[in-house]
Amino acid sequence: MDRAVPFATSEGIELYLRTYYSLLRSSGAIRVRSLEEAHIGMNSSLHLKAADLEPDISAFLYAWLRLPPEIVHVRYVLLGQSEEVFARRGYGSVETWRLVRAPARRRRMFYDGNETLACFIASVSDIDDLIPILTAFQIEWNKMHMRLRDSVLLQAIKQHHVQGKPLGSVEQEALQEILEISSEDMEKLASAWGSRLAERLEQIGQYEMKLFIDLLAGSRTHYRKAAQGWWHTIEERTSAASQGRLDAYALAGRPIYFVSSNTHSLPNALCGFASQYQEEILTFLQKNDPENLWPEAQAALALGSSSRLLNLLYYIQRAFLGEPGQAQRLEAYRQAEIESGISTISTPAYLDVSSHIIELNRIDPSRCDPRLQMPHLERLRQSEALIINIDYPLGMAAYHILSEVTTNVSGLRGAYFMGKAATLNGRVGDVMIPNVVYDEQSRNTFLFKNIFTAADVAPYLLFGSVFDNQKAITVRGTFLQNREFLGIFYREGYTDIEMETGPYLSAVYEDIYPQRYPQDELVNLFINAPYDIGVLHYASDTPYSRRHQLLSKSLSYFGVDSTYATTIAILRRIFKHEIERMDEEQD
Repeated sequence: MDRAVPFATSEGIELYLRTYYSLLRSSGAIRVRSLEEAHIGMNSSLHLKAADLEPDISAFLYAWLRLPPEIVHVRYVLLGQSEEVFARRGYGSVETWRLVRAPARRRRMFYDGNETLACFIASVSDIDDLIPILTAFQIEWNKMHMRLRDSVLLQAIKQHHVQGKPLGSVEQEALQEILEISSEDMEKLASAWGSRLAERLEQIGQYEMKLFIDLLAGSRTHYRKAAQGWWHTIEERTSAASQGRLDAYALAGRPIYFVSSNTHSLPNALCGFASQYQEEILTFLQKNDPENLWPEAQAALALGSSSRLLNLLYYIQRAFLGEPGQAQRLEAYRQAEIESGISTISTPAYLDVSSHIIELNRIDPSRCDPRLQMPHLERLRQSEALIINIDYPLGMAAYHILSEVTTNVSGLRGAYFMGKAATLNGRVGDVMIPNVVYDEQSRNTFLFKNIFTAADVAPYLLFGSVFDNQKAITVRGTFLQNREFLGIFYREGYTDIEMETGPYLSAVYEDIYPQRYPQDELVNLFINAPYDIGVLHYASDTPYSRRHQLLSKSLSYFGVDSTYATTIAILRRIFKHEIERMDEEQD
């Protein structure tokens, strides 16, 4: 039997955590500069050159993509769980400020148009995420500022910005020399900023970044209230989204399958829109192909691979639906969702975690992805069960959300968690299926029966590999890791790194046992779990390989294979489980 992993946070990471939590207890804003030394001292795997004089462009862009572009004008960052928290501290109208978004992180943020950014936080994990991101961003901004501020090149950059001209090869080569960055890093900056490259560089050269952070409230009670507010919003909007078929009572009184995944894969696999509009989507792809995916479509058609083609259609569908002047397409997609029993609740209050309420008895087998076909699928027409599918939250928000769901529904029949993870021994696109999870938040080692095995996923995975019987670690944050930290777990056989499973299993524990989840224990969920527990992770990052790190590239189309293989596995398990349960009841 696996033993509990010793408390494995390295000294540098532990010092950083103690530093910012002690400073955040202050009644006023704290300077990000006061955190820089501790940040550098933890030797983060995502910020390898934090202590160097030359810029770390990969770390800078990782932070940039997880902040709204307005951060260039911000001086004060406010953290709070709800509108009431902001109001009590004198910010009574933050939700009337301009809503802003980060390209690579879901978080409700509002900008006052001047120098203040209000961030709604759902759990302690948002703090562990935001603090290192803001600190890394400021460190790297100021490295570049020091090199650009008095340079002759800055004047040329200003002229290009004023004249609306892109930087030429001469200016880019000069910029590489001044910043001491590679041509690859220069390409990353140009790709991230596009036509605003000169403007962003001018801003970096003009002023030093001096950020302040103010945590307005940080108690567990405030996080719990935020989750309660989120659930009440789900209940209120469900009736409208389902056109009156469901209300709060129906939602609470019917059997539930809980799924944490995303906002696209389950609806796409169930509503049949991509198959219905295949010709139109392929025509759109042929005309508009910025990622050069038309050869992939031709290959799928030539091979007669319906799975490969559907995965591509699902990926292109988002751009197809969002094409300017084609609003009727989006309306047709929404109608297809409704006809398939899918009610969408987008951007609910409190937490930026959208959801779907899916009625199993309204799913039309003829519309479903062919990979979902199985005997007796029509039996679902007699089912009273619902699927609650949420857009996977960040870290400890998973605990608060699942705790709220289990508090308010009467019968949970399955809990399935699907999401991205880093892998220490696989490749990007592989799927990991753990049955042991060490949680950094609780320091518990969870043992459980994962309802999925490799055989449930492998038939639907076209390019990657599947590894079951794995050991996962749920970390506090993406920056809060270094080689020493990862090495401890690698020696213990942990190769699957993510942020949500541990908190989810803590909520499962509290749904099973009459007490709060323990701390620093070996927790066996094999014995008393009365429902399915399924965990599927697909690799989006390889921390020991600089070639495939998530900080420098996204999964884009090549993440579709593992996304839909795991989606199909989850839906097939729910369908099979529900059909078998109804047959048993009938017998």
